[in-house]
Amino acid sequence: MTTQQQVLHILETHRGMFISGEHIAQQLRLSRAAVWRAIEELRHRGYEITSSTKVGYCLAASSDILSAAGVSSVLSPDIPVDIHYYDQIDSTNREAKRLATEGAAHGTIVIAGEQTSGRGRLGRSFFSPGDSGLYLSMIIRRDVASTLALRITSAVAVGVCQAIERFSERKAAIKWVNDIYMDGKKVCGILTEGISGFESGKIESVVVGIGVNCTVPVGGFPPEIASIASAVFPQTVPAGFSRNHLCAAIIEEVLGMIENIEEPDVMQCYRDRSIVLGRRVQIIQGDRSHKGEVLEISDDGSLMVRTDDGVVEKLNSGEITLRPVFLHRRG
Repeated sequence: MTTQQQVLHILETHRGMFISGEHIAQQLRLSRAAVWRAIEELRHRGYEITSSTKVGYCLAASSDILSAAGVSSVLSPDIPVDIHYYDQIDSTNREAKRLATEGAAHGTIVIAGEQTSGRGRLGRSFFSPGDSGLYLSMIIRRDVASTLALRITSAVAVGVCQAIERFSERKAAIKWVNDIYMDGKKVCGILTEGISGFESGKIESVVVGIGVNCTVPVGGFPPEIASIASAVFPQTVPAGFSRNHLCAAIIEEVLGMIENIEEPDVMQCYRDRSIVLGRRVQIIQGDRSHKGEVLEISDDGSLMVRTDDGVVEKLNSGEITLRPVFLHRRG
C-alpha cells in the first residue's frame, strides 16, 4: 500500500476517534512530516479529517468515501482478500474478468465508487452514479457440479440480503434470479458471468457483479427506472453507516454462502426470501413471452412454473416480470 493508503487504513480503523500523529508515524515507521503530507492528500480527496495539536487526527464518523483501506479496516481478519479499488471504472465485472483470466485468486474483489458502463443482465446498462451506490465484483473459484452453477447466483443473493440487513431494519427479498427488493422496489442487481478455459471449454471461474443503491442519488433515479428503483436507505442514513462497512459485510456474507453452497439450507434461505413463489408472472425469454404461476424453486436454483396452458416448465435462464395486479400474495 502507498503511504496515503496506510495512513487511511489506520484512520478508518479508529474512525470517529483521535489518534496521534506520533503513533501513526511509529506504527508505519514514517516521519511525522510524511504522515502530515498523507493527511493533507486525503483531505484534498474529500476526507473529513480534523486535527488537534494535543490529540492528533480524527476521521469523521460520518465519512462515506469508498476505499480499499476503508473496506479492509472493517473486514474480518479471517478473510484475507485482494481488493482492487477504483474511484471510477467502466465496469467492475469487466475488470474482474480480466484479472480472472490472468489467474487472480478466489475472492479477489474489484470495487468502484462509480461505473461509466455498468452492465446488467441481458445486455442492459446498470445505472451506477458515484454519489450513492456501491459497485463490486468478486472472482469465485469454487469446484461445484455444473448442475449447481445457478446456485452461485442464488447464494450470492442470500448473502447480499443478509449483509444489507446488518444495517437496515427492513427485510430484503429476492426476485428470481438476481434482483434484491425492499418494500416492493429494487435496491440491488446481481450479474453472474462464467469464464471458460480456452482449451478445456469448462467454466474455470465465475465473476459476480453486485450493484447496490445505498441512498437515493442526487437528482433522483432516471425516469425510466424511477417507478421501480429505490435504495437501502431511501430517506435517513443511520449514524455510523458507510459504504465501506456495507461492502465488507457483503464480502463476508457472500464468501460464507459460497463456502456452503452445497448445503440445503442455502436454497431454503433463498426460498424464504422469494417474492415470486406462488405468484403469477410473465416469463420473457428472448422473443417469447407467456404467463404462468410459480410453483417452486428447485434445489439447483431453477424455477418451476405452470404456464396458462397447463404445462410445467423448468426455467434456468431468461427473465420473469411480476404482473402489477399481483403485487401482493394471494391469501
